[in-house]
Order: sequence, then C-alpha cells, then structure tokens
Amino acid sequence: MSVNLTIPDSLSPVKGIRLGSIEANLRYTNRDDLSLIELAEGSGVAGVFTQSAFSAAPVLVCREHLQQTEGIRYLVINAGNANAATGEEGLTSARMICAEIAEETMTALNSVLPFSTGVIGEQLPYWKIVEQVPALIDSLSEDNWIKVAQAIMTTDTSMKAVSKSLEIDGKTITITGMTKGAGMIEPNMATMLAYIATDAGIENKRLQEILNDAVRDSFNSITVDSDTSTNDSLILMATGKSGVSLNDSNQDQIIGAINEVCQRLAQAIIRDAEGATKFVTISVESAPDYAYAKEIAYAVARSPLVKTALFASDPNWGRIAMAIGKAPVKDLDVSKLALWLGDTQLLEAGEPLEAYQEEQGQKEMDKEEINIRIQLNAGESSATVWTSDLSHEYIKINAEYRS
Repeated sequence: MSVNLTIPDSLSPVKGIRLGSIEANLRYTNRDDLSLIELAEGSGVAGVFTQSAFSAAPVLVCREHLQQTEGIRYLVINAGNANAATGEEGLTSARMICAEIAEETMTALNSVLPFSTGVIGEQLPYWKIVEQVPALIDSLSEDNWIKVAQAIMTTDTSMKAVSKSLEIDGKTITITGMTKGAGMIEPNMATMLAYIATDAGIENKRLQEILNDAVRDSFNSITVDSDTSTNDSLILMATGKSGVSLNDSNQDQIIGAINEVCQRLAQAIIRDAEGATKFVTISVESAPDYAYAKEIAYAVARSPLVKTALFASDPNWGRIAMAIGKAPVKDLDVSKLALWLGDTQLLEAGEPLEAYQEEQGQKEMDKEEINIRIQLNAGESSATVWTSDLSHEYIKINAEYRS
C-alpha cells in the first residue's frame, strides 16, 4: 500500500553513469538483489551516512574509501542482508566484495563503495556476490535506473525514483535519483539507501556542501517510526559529462534542482512507508529558530498516539496538543500558539475556537493527505516534517519480517 506515490514509467539516463543488477539469491528468489553503479572517471562523489553507533560494515568501508580517494568508480549494492552488527567478519566481507570488483574492473580497491540493506545481525554470504561479479559487470547499461531501483528494495511496495532535466547554455543537464526505504525510518542524516546522479560538473568539496544542505529539508525531515537504521547511506554523484559545470551564474538552478529531487525522493519514502494509509505534512511556523521548529514538528510526527489517530481518521486534536507540549524545547508559550488541521483552525492564542465543529476536523482527517500547521508566534523561523500513520499493517510487516 502507498499513498499517492508516483511511479515513473521511465527515467532519464545520466551521461557518465551505467547501472546493472542481477539475481544473486542472497535472501530473495526470482528477483534481482545485487546491483552495480559505474561512474565515469573523474566524477565527483559525496556521501552522508547514518550516525548510528552500530553503523554497518559497508558504511564503515564507504567512509574509509571516501576519505582515501576522490576517484570513486563503482558502487555495489545488495538487498536482503544488512551486513550490520557483524563485527570483523562483516568488515572482511565488505572489503572482499570491493576487492573483487576492483580486480575485475582493473581499478583501485578504494574506488569501490559497498552498500547493504536487509536483515541486521546475520553474516553476509559474500561468496554469492563475489562469484557473480563478472555477470554483474556485464549487466551494466545507462538505461537500467528502473531495474536497479527495483533491485535495491526490501519491504518497499514500489520502487521510488525521479528524473529532472534543465536547459543551461543550450545544453541539457539531467538529474536522476532513486531511493529505498519504508521502515526503520528516522533521520539522523538520512534513513535509507539513496543514489542521485547528475551530469553537471561539480567538484567534490562543493558537491559535499550541496549534499549536506540538501538533506536538511529532505531526508532529514522525514520519520516513519523514529528508528534510525544502521545502514543509512546517501550518495550524490556528478559526472560532468553534460559539458556544463557549476558556476555563479547557474548554481541556483542546478542546486535548486538537486534539492527538489532530494525532497521528492524523501517524500516518496513516506508515501510508501510500511503500512501507510496517510501522508502527513507537519509545518511549524514563526519559531525562534529552525532547530526549535524542527523539534516541535518531530514531537508531533513521532507520537504513537497522534499516528494511531491519523490511521483511524479520528479528529482527536488533543493528541496533537499533547505532542506539542512534550517537545524538548524551552520557553514554549502556548498562549501564543495557533493550530490548524488542514484548512480548519483548532486553536487561536492557545484557546479552542468556539466556532470549531467536529465535522470540520473529521473532513480533514478523512483525507489521504493531511496537513497539520502549528504557528508559535515567537519568531521568524519555520520547519516542515513529513510522516505517515501507524497502522495494523505496519505491525504485521515488522512482526513477520524474518518469516
């Protein structure tokens, strides 16, 4: 089940990027579960990763390789096994996979980045991957974005991907991205796997700055269940093959497009959240600063009582007030607070509106897409968080995850 998720029929190739996937039978049968992304030599690569203390082996190796070289050439991704909480053996497995790809492609070991998603706490059968590397390389094509977007899925019901094109100086710049993630979603960077590529030219340091900024209002503004994954990884690639490089005159267009792709992919995760029947936007306005606004938005988005009311389409807005009140912020003056459910105002200056009727709230809660707006009247900053409801199906999916 997903909530108004747009599934593209096609995705635009990115010059300088080839992708491929095959079936390696790591956990699933009759579907691809092993993928490879090849970058043109000289491409820029930036990454952000989970802040979990239990960071998975591939995350640790990715960080090492990105620190060691700017010459990243290959990304290898497996689904079905997270290779997390696997100790030294897990690290060895990730490195052996990188070594095999490096040998087959005649590139440096640290030019390969590994990624895994799936069950935590089980050793990765790396030999199944190693023996498939030649076939995996043979599968590479510039037109395989959809194929790979499907291969990296776990509990996702649909693949999630988007393309955007720009015309600059008579040349076309393409940005295409894909992500996977439906549960264990709470940003502490970004909570999923995501790969975004552009054929604009952007050097590594600037690319990292752009990515760090982009995640703030996209992948770091979503939550399903407040659980931060061990494997969160987001990679932004820039091949430069469009013939257009980032400069002062075009940076607003290019960075704006990258930000849009990030936000659309992040929202797609919420639309396809495990068991989701609602897509919920929580906006906090006129706050003292951005962090203050974000804390209040997350207090509402994380609340099981709010999320179950959303699932039931129950206009019990007192739960929203409760969640606002528990936010870990100082000096929250509820006597200034205004609250809306969609177009229906519930509170003004901390007082319930006498004109409010339950039928108005019910009309808003019956919608698949719900907007909660909180106005603090205490400053000029704002923040938005996207979340889903908490349904019976979420419990079922996660209770039966290893069945």
